[in-house]
This record gives sequence, C-alpha cells and structure tokens, in this order.
Amino acid sequence: MYCVKKVKEDMYWVGGSDRRLALFENVFPIPRGVSYNAYVVMDEKTVLMDTVDKAIGSQFFENLEYVLGGKELDYLIVNHMEPDHCATMSELVLRYPNVKVVGNAKTITMIKQFFDFDIDSHSYIIKEGDTLCTGKHTFTFAMAPMVHWPEAMVTFDCTDRVLYSADAFGTFGAINGNLFADEVNFENKWLDDARSYYTNIVGKYGMQVQGLLKKASALDIQMICPLHGPVWRENISWFIDKYQKWSTYTPEDNGVMIAYASVYGNTENAANILACKLSDKGVKNIVMYDVSATHPSVIVAEAFRCSHLVFASTTYNGGIFCNMETALLDVKAHNLQNRTVAIMQNGTWAATAGKQMTEIVSSLKNITILENLVSIKSAVKSTQLQEIEGLAQAIVDSMQ
Repeated sequence: MYCVKKVKEDMYWVGGSDRRLALFENVFPIPRGVSYNAYVVMDEKTVLMDTVDKAIGSQFFENLEYVLGGKELDYLIVNHMEPDHCATMSELVLRYPNVKVVGNAKTITMIKQFFDFDIDSHSYIIKEGDTLCTGKHTFTFAMAPMVHWPEAMVTFDCTDRVLYSADAFGTFGAINGNLFADEVNFENKWLDDARSYYTNIVGKYGMQVQGLLKKASALDIQMICPLHGPVWRENISWFIDKYQKWSTYTPEDNGVMIAYASVYGNTENAANILACKLSDKGVKNIVMYDVSATHPSVIVAEAFRCSHLVFASTTYNGGIFCNMETALLDVKAHNLQNRTVAIMQNGTWAATAGKQMTEIVSSLKNITILENLVSIKSAVKSTQLQEIEGLAQAIVDSMQ
C-alpha cells in the first residue's frame, strides 16, 4: 500500500525509510535508520526527482504509481547517481519506457557504467544554467561536483522556489511520519545525525560545498528537499549557517573533545584527570570517547564540532594504538582544519605514540598543537599531576 506525503499543491514525497540498515555505505552506523527521498511534481509534464535504494524499491513504486494516477512519467531528473538514489532506475525505465532521463554528461556516463539499458534513447542532457519547462514549473540546474560525487547537481524549481539539493543538506535518520524539519525537534534530536552525515559524507569537500552555497545564495529558496532526511521550509538560514561553519572548518562550539585509547585503563585515567582539571577551570560540556568503543565517524563529527581536541593514546607495537590511529587517519582524510590539539601518550618501556600522533595531526591545515605534551610511563603518578594541570591550563588559555 502506498505511503506518500503531500509537500506542496502539486508536489509529493514518494520515498521511504530503512530502519533495518545497520551501516550506511556499509561503514557508518545509523541506529536511527535513514530515509531515501524522491519527489514527484505533477504538471503538464510529470517529473520525478531521483529514485531510491533497492531496499525500499517496492514501496517507492507503489507510491509513484499512486501519485501518477495512471499518467505517464515524462521526466526523471537525476541529481545524484549513487546507488542509494538510482538503484531502481532500470526498473523505472522498464515501467515507464517513454521517460526522459535528465542529467549532465557525467551523469549519463555513470548510468552506462551502472546499467545496461539504452540510456542514449532516453537521455536529456543538460548543463549549468539550463532550464526545463514542464508547464507551470520551470526548473534550472546547477552543478555541485564532489558534493559528494563528481556528477552531483541540484535542481531549482523557479516557480515554487524549491531547491532539490541532492546529498546537500541531507541527514541520517528515518522519516517517522513527520516529513518537515519544523515538525520535529531538529536541534536536539536530529542535529547530531545531520552533522555526522555532513562531516563523514561531504566533510572532505568543504571548498566544493562553499561553491554550492555561493550558488544557492543567489536563489530565493523557500524550501529545501534533500535526498536524505527532513524537508526544510522554515528557519532555512539556521541550517545553511551550519553548512557554512562545517564547510569552512569553523568550530561549531568552543569546547573540548577528549579521545583516548587505553588497554588497561591507565591512559583512560590520565584522560579523566585532565577532564576533571578542565572542569575545575570552568570548561563546560566536555566530551570523552574511548576510540575502541566509539566508531571513527563519531570522532570525526565531534572533531568538526569542537574547537579543541585532545588525543591520548598508549603506545602499541611501537606505534599508535591501532584504533586511535584509525580515528586520527579518518579525521585527516576528512580534511579537518582550524583546531587546537593537545597530545597525551603512554608507554611502559618506549612511549612513541605522541610523536606519531603529532605527525598525523600536524599534516592538517591551520592546526595549533600545544607544546605541553604529557608523557606517562605505565600509570599516572602524583608527581605528574602538575604536568596534567599545566596542559589543562594551556587548553583553557587557548580557548579565550
């Protein structure tokens, strides 16, 4: 049975949600599931904005058939060719053999890589600034390369002033009846998912996101319809400001994240002592993560949020503890910039993790590494409390 949502007078959400998927892209934990959004505009010519993942294919086709109400599908606009948005494309073409597939040249090339149907007989190739009139509605197209694939683009409905934003402004989390961001407690219940989605999926490409934001600023956007997560129709500028911060690698909060790697609890103890001393000095909302119990995607998202980062690791096999190294390399891979970092190390006979952590962190742009390296031999002794106190003070001083 169909399950659709009316978005505007002649525009409908025909997507669905997957609450069973454990790992998005087979890597990122999504305990709240994920939605796959697709939209239909009912005009003189009917328009579908993207398809969906195979996981919800049956639901999608029931939704689409209901909304079309026996009419033919005239256009499929492909904003993004990743399989979670295009896996059902070949079946769609079989069901609607006269549909025109609208995309840029890179889109068409990728369609040929993924599918065997005759795309050339269906393709309607557009480029930056082109328009498509379907009756009442006129759509214009803007390229958004590497947000987050090279063929990505966005579509703007000039009539209703709706931006179909592809993966931009997307969010992890299933749609639970409430489609619109203003219908949910977004800041408290969804923002962490939105940040995790941005930082891990698009975070590396801040410069490209800035390019898209510049294009978007020239449009009178009244609604944003992403391919994942809620639709935005109110307080849009608040969410755009988040993207502005994330894409310029500007800390969202003046706060401290402590990520630690500990085998027998001694490095964890040092991290706890540091956290207590920071609290005593007035630092609020400190967050701590055991890298062996926390997925690297969480560390990446929190590193984007916080202004100050502490990495504390035991030395393991002459190097950085394996899970800490994974977390640090993931942070590096996502191009984090503009942070202040403190390092703590531990080692029973050769403490070398600190030097190697410093080498990874120092390769990032505009990173300040505090000189107060704390080096522990096996366990914290009372003589080292002053050293940890000094590191806490250095962090506090740098936060002013």
